[in-house]
Amino acid sequence: MAARLLWAVRRRIQPLAAHAASEGRGWLHPFSTATQRTAGEDCNSEDPPDELGPSLAERALKLKAVKLEKEVQDLTVRYQRAVADSENIRRRTQRCVEDAKIFGIQSFCKDLVEVADILEKTTECISEETEPADQKLTLEKIFRGLSLLEAKLKSVFAKHGLEKMTPIGDKYDPHEHELICHVPAGVGVQPGTVAFVRQDGYKLHGRTIRLAQVEVAVESQRRL
Repeated sequence: MAARLLWAVRRRIQPLAAHAASEGRGWLHPFSTATQRTAGEDCNSEDPPDELGPSLAERALKLKAVKLEKEVQDLTVRYQRAVADSENIRRRTQRCVEDAKIFGIQSFCKDLVEVADILEKTTECISEETEPADQKLTLEKIFRGLSLLEAKLKSVFAKHGLEKMTPIGDKYDPHEHELICHVPAGVGVQPGTVAFVRQDGYKLHGRTIRLAQVEVAVESQRRL
């Protein structure tokens, strides 16, 4: 009995389903998949467009680009200022070096002027008008002038670190002495030492600026 009832219900439902399909499926079950899909599409149609996301990202990139451009301009200005300052320092340094080369001996020259004054006064003692009777007095003035001149020169040399070498009796040193010849070693003179100085040598603040021309003592059989 129940089987017959179920068969009868199926026979009545099938024509209705076929009729609905022929009408374009205008009727759908409220819980069918198509109905759910349509509802989902309707809900999605009410969502805001996706253009809002890219717009915010683009705006952030523009702000970042403006900030970076400003930093680049700032760094460019600072770099140009640093280059200008460096160039000014280089020019000032070069000017100071040139001035040092030109006026580095200014103090030394100023002291030499005093030596020149003494020499000029000494030469004034000798003139064509000097009488023979006054020659002795003139020579005495010249001697005093030359003595004063020598003392003044030594004072100027010492003030500026210029020192005359006294190598007699010292061992021969090619960095300080210029060998002129060999001489036999006399009494009390050690071979290989300086026996005689032909021309004085000088040092400036400990550095040799002119070698002393010397004669070096050697044993008699080794005389050159």
